Amino acid sequence: MSTVTTPADRVTPAPSAPPRRRLDWRLRFAALSMIWGFSFLLIKVGTGGYAPFQVTLGRLVFGTAVLAAAMAVRRERLPRGARTWGHLAVAAFLLNALPFSLFAYAELTIPSTLAGICNATSPLWGMALSLVALSEDRPTRVRVAGLGLGFLGVLTVLGAWQGFHGLDATGTALALLASLSYPVGWIYVRRTLAGTGHSHLSMTGAQLMLATVQLAVVTSLFTPLPTRVSVVPLLAIAALGALGTGLAMLLQYGLVAEVGPTTAQMVTYFVPVIATAAGVTLLGEGLTWSTPVGAVIVLTGAALTQVRPKPRKVPQP
Repeated sequence: MSTVTTPADRVTPAPSAPPRRRLDWRLRFAALSMIWGFSFLLIKVGTGGYAPFQVTLGRLVFGTAVLAAAMAVRRERLPRGARTWGHLAVAAFLLNALPFSLFAYAELTIPSTLAGICNATSPLWGMALSLVALSEDRPTRVRVAGLGLGFLGVLTVLGAWQGFHGLDATGTALALLASLSYPVGWIYVRRTLAGTGHSHLSMTGAQLMLATVQLAVVTSLFTPLPTRVSVVPLLAIAALGALGTGLAMLLQYGLVAEVGPTTAQMVTYFVPVIATAAGVTLLGEGLTWSTPVGAVIVLTGAALTQVRPKPRKVPQP
């Protein structure tokens, strides 16, 4: 569940003090994989007691609180400039408000395992969109093959040869649309917010704050207040926001800064595995052979779409 607005290679970070000694990046990578993998289970539990918009709003409130605390500790300031805030509002909608809400609505009718696998299609959508929207992102045979393989995996997960029997088409479409929203947002950010000079933390904190405001307005207009407080779903929403959004974004920020965006992005390929294991073992969701097989094909294709051609060496005169 990629929610980071601006990877380190796309925005020039503000100067900062030398980093303190931190936990080994591999352990933080594993923690991020677990947190995002369990997020789909937490969404399912949250929607068991609250409306999807309420789940998303709660998630954003708790996530924003974590980032606000981190900004206060590091004495980070919010970005300035009306133009920057305008672009951040669009990024907040595309990268947070919209996909979070779509996943919440999708999990009303589809298992969390399927939602987690649909999330893994984001790199495939990103590859397809970048061919059109980013002129500098040239396709290669390997990447195009990965794109085709990935969508073959999607058809396998959905059981296309059976006519998608037993599949809720609306819920699946919402989950895939949520996954599509992420690369659309990334491309928008790359075109509008690169090189602003603001730190990643301040940009992401402002983005989450704007997404929270957006969901607060939408929720108040379209969702009635809950008639009772469901404790377990509420705890799931709190964990989803504080861990799955706030802490996860801080972890990914640190990973991008330490090992680079390419390595940090590999967490995407572990998320559906953990989401599937959590859904099957803890929620008792069913699992047919086509789900894990298709997931492996999806992840293989997604990995191939991220393969970049090595730069050619210029011969020395």
